[in-house]
Parts: sequence; C-alpha cells; structure tokens
Amino acid sequence: MSKAAVSSPIDSRCHTGVEGLDEVLAEGLPSNCFYLIQGDPGSGKTTLALQFLLEGVRRGEKTLYITLSETKEELFKVAHSHGWSLDGIALFELSAIEALVRPGAHTTVFHPSEIELTKVTEQLLDEIRNTRPSRIVFDSLSEFRLWAETALRYRRQLLNLKQELTKYQSTVLLLDDKMDNKNIAGDPHVLSLTHGVIEMEQLSPDYGRSRRRLRVLKLRGVRFREGFHDYTIEKGGLRVFPRIVAAEHRSDFRREPVASGYKDLDDLLGGGLDRGTTTLIMGQAGTGKSTLSLQYAVQMASRGERSILFAFDEVRDLVLARAASLGLKLAPHIETGVISVQQVDPAELSPGEFAMRIRRGVEAGCKLVVIDSLNGYMNAMPGERYLANQLHELSAYLNQQGVVTIFILALHGLVSQAEAPIDLSYLADTVVNVRFFEAAGAVRQALSVIKKRSGRHEKTIRELQLESGTGLRIGKPLTEFQGVLGGAPVFRGGSEQMMRQPDGGR
Repeated sequence: MSKAAVSSPIDSRCHTGVEGLDEVLAEGLPSNCFYLIQGDPGSGKTTLALQFLLEGVRRGEKTLYITLSETKEELFKVAHSHGWSLDGIALFELSAIEALVRPGAHTTVFHPSEIELTKVTEQLLDEIRNTRPSRIVFDSLSEFRLWAETALRYRRQLLNLKQELTKYQSTVLLLDDKMDNKNIAGDPHVLSLTHGVIEMEQLSPDYGRSRRRLRVLKLRGVRFREGFHDYTIEKGGLRVFPRIVAAEHRSDFRREPVASGYKDLDDLLGGGLDRGTTTLIMGQAGTGKSTLSLQYAVQMASRGERSILFAFDEVRDLVLARAASLGLKLAPHIETGVISVQQVDPAELSPGEFAMRIRRGVEAGCKLVVIDSLNGYMNAMPGERYLANQLHELSAYLNQQGVVTIFILALHGLVSQAEAPIDLSYLADTVVNVRFFEAAGAVRQALSVIKKRSGRHEKTIRELQLESGTGLRIGKPLTEFQGVLGGAPVFRGGSEQMMRQPDGGR
C-alpha cells in the first residue's frame, strides 16, 4: 500500500494562500476538516475565504463558494478590488437555493425562515455532489442559524452537513459573525463540530487607521502559534504578521566587538558594540544620540554590512541633511542599498507589522538595526498593550541573529532634571548616557557608558562635541569634575581639561 493511501487527514496540509497565516498554522490547515472563521463585520472574513479558494484553483483543485449572505455581484466587486478573477471558483448563491426550493416563487422581500431547512440542506448537498470540490466556503452560518429557528434543528443540520461533506474529503471554511463581545468563544454548537477556530478582530483606535488582529482558538491535534497576530487588508488580500517568538529563531555567529571608527569612542565602549547585543542610548534632545547611531551605520556600511534605521521622530530628508552637515557620508550608502532609512508613519503601523519589517530586513542580511526613538515607538501605538513585552521579544530575536541593535530613548527635561519616560534599561546589554552639563558659562555634552553586560568598558565620563563637517569629537575623561551626571558639576581642576568649542571659545 502506498504512503498516500495510509496517510491520515492530519498528515496532509491545506495551504490557505494568505501570507503569514500558514506560518501561524504551522504549514497550513489539516485537510478534509471543518473550520470556523468568526469575526467582526469588516474584519476580512470574505477576503480570507476567497484567498483560500483561489489558492485551491492555483493548485488545480475544485472549489465551491456557497454564499447565503452576499450576492455574486458583491463577491465579484470584492475580487475586482483586489485584482482577482473568480474563474475556476463555482459560486452557489441564496437566490439559486430559493428558486430550487420554492419553484415559481417571485418575491422581492425574502426571509430565511420561510424556507424549509431540510430542503435547503439537500440542495446544498446536491450541488456539492455535482461539483465534488476539494475546498468549500460556507458564507455565512448566521443565515443558516436563522433558518433553523431552534438550537436543536440547527445542530442536527450542521452535523448532517459535516457527515456528508466528510465523504467527499473536502476542507470546509464556515464563516460566521462573532456572537457578542461577552461571548468571545462563539457559538458552542459550531465549536464542538469544527476541527479548528480562527477569530478575527477589528479594533478602532482614537487616532489612525483600524488595527486588525487574529488568533487561532483551537486546532485539534496540531501545534500552532498561539496568541494574537496583527494583519492588514491590502490590495491583493490579507497579510498576516506572525508574532515573533525568539526561541524559534537561532543562528550561529561570532560574538565580537564592532568598531565605530573613533578610537576614543571604542575605548569608552571596551572595543565597540558587540554583535548579538542591544544598546540603549539615552539622553536629552539634541545631545547627539542619533549621531552616534549614524556613525555606526556608516562605519559598518564601509565594510559592506547592511543597516536599517527606523525614524519615528524625524522625516527621512532631515536625517540625511543632518548626517551630511556632520560629514557623515550616509547618502552614498543609501543609494547602493547598504543603508536603509525608513520613515515610520505612527498612525499607520501595528506592532506586528513593524516587527515583520525588521524581520524581513534581518533575513535580507541586515547587521545593524536602529530604532529612533523608543519614545516615538511607544507614542505610535498608545492603544496597544504589552508593548514592552513585544519589544523584549524583538530584542531577543535580533540578539540571536547576531545583529547589533541600537534603541534610542529621549529623556524629559533639559539639564539637571532629565528623566526617562519609561524604564527600558533592563532590555539593554549596553547603556550609553549622553547628557548636557553646564561649565565655564557654556552648555556642553558628556558621554558615559553606564553598563555593558558582554564585557569590560571604560567607566569615565568624557566630553562629546558634534562639529559641522567633522562629526564626532570625544575629549579626555573629565577627571577634575564632580557632578557631571547631575547636570551642574563642580570644577576642581584647570581649564586645560575642557575641549575648545568650534568657535574658539572654551
């Protein structure tokens, strides 16, 4: 007996045709089973169902769409909006069922309860016998529930439908609306009969576009990725962004320091930033946090290593202009594609989609990821819960890929009262502090490394300057100052320790 002859329905998988969903389902839905797709109106149930059938057509399978809630014209409009053709998909709609069950009836107002449910079921099964499809979509159960009128009849007819469809080895999607907000589990009559349940949600934040997410409530006998996964509806269908699980992504790499190109900065960092670590650069606005990250991007690009910078706070052109004014040759590397600067629109992005952008960049060979800034990241998704947990998982994933990760965090306040809006230092392997301090009648900048888990680092505080055309300048350790980190230091030495200002002043 051949291997195919002894395989069980669980052994074979039915690919959904939805980008990212098969990854959540661990390679697709087990074939020849019943599945419930339930969700809010506008969450994309019909779009997902059409993608499922179109994938079957692409694979040479027979498919059938049974529509009880939408007309063929409405389905064609949905398909046209995505640039799809429904050729190859057999459509069986409500008006055809009515004509078959009640011949000679000519009504303009139709109520499902007027039709005998048993006869409707027989007509559906006759169509399935004639078509013998491998994939079936039943849209929607809410109409079927109304025809049944009683819970007992509803369950009996569903069980009868399931038993008959099992004979044809069809994979069936049953579409249904969520019952209500309190009963998130859905219809118990359907849940007990189906092999798996996928729940789709549409959330409306106070500002920006709607956020959509889905989760697999159950999938019998198969491991799947639990929890919520963000998705979008675009031209071409649904795109699902599977939640990143760091433990599933491990790679071998050499843990070594990456030099910045400035000896004094490398000495301060104990040789540089190590691969597979996360660095948090924190400081007030204007202290040079972003410039430090740009210096690393340019230096790594000079060695042919790719970087990706996500700008939440600045427009892309401003990032390029600032780099050019400091003498950092960012533009040539962007033209060659070694450095990518992506401006993030805060109102248009979900955490899952952002994480997928990073993942795609890493899979394409990116060795440096910069998020500028964490303030913008948090403010971009104010309605999302557990952002810190998602950021932790993202950081762990990047570390296991050997990526140098830089998070930038802006402190509130100017000189002496600077505070972090949120404590994320526990996420970082290295913490770099850049701050203003007052000395000799001028506002200056100080640079220090607070911690470095992966190795030694210099514990001194050095002066930092950003000069037009020449970029970074790092001075000697400020050994004759006390209280620099407080913003108002006490000077106990000679003025020779201070670097000259670009205009010639102290």
